[in-house]
Amino acid sequence: MRRGVLIVDDHALAREGLRGILARTDDLEIVAEASSGEEALHLARTMRPDLVLLDIRLGPGMDGLAVAAALCADEPAVKVLILTLHDTPEYVRAALAAGAAGYVLKDADAEELISAVRQVLAGHSALPLALINQALLPGARQVESDLARLDRLTPREREVLDHIADGLTNKAIARSLNVSPGTVKAHVERVIAKLGVADRTQAAVLATKARTAKA
Repeated sequence: MRRGVLIVDDHALAREGLRGILARTDDLEIVAEASSGEEALHLARTMRPDLVLLDIRLGPGMDGLAVAAALCADEPAVKVLILTLHDTPEYVRAALAAGAAGYVLKDADAEELISAVRQVLAGHSALPLALINQALLPGARQVESDLARLDRLTPREREVLDHIADGLTNKAIARSLNVSPGTVKAHVERVIAKLGVADRTQAAVLATKARTAKA
């Protein structure tokens, strides 16, 4: 089954290039294109693509971060992958806070982009470690605070969090731990609540920070 992608970029040449890249695949198809935030939101809500490939800067009107926040709040089944030139920590943090499942730079090669699209569609996050470190490792004091939050988790919840950080879905975690998906879902909800994060993507980022700090 081919998965539908909505391309959002205010530059026609950029959209053309993305069309060419995705046309090489057998499992992805472009269902629509948008050049503005407002158009993107309308198309996403009416067509409900599987994934929105979204630039941050979109000219006048809504920017990509506003579109991502609105979509993730209203259409949770539609995945959002940010594709941008901007690698500043502020943008990465804002994209994660908006609910984006991935963040890819426009200088990535075609295979990296296709891989990120497939990861997000599979329910995983696509967040390059270099960007995570740059955006979310501000200093030793913050790392210590994050590690203290991890201490709130039970050993089983830490196992679940490690699997989340590895990009596993609830079903895959259930198979690994030999428990039911419902049990995993309950663990995930408790992990998110105890860590004080908004979703599993932010929980995965925190776990990755902890791994980096201990390395």
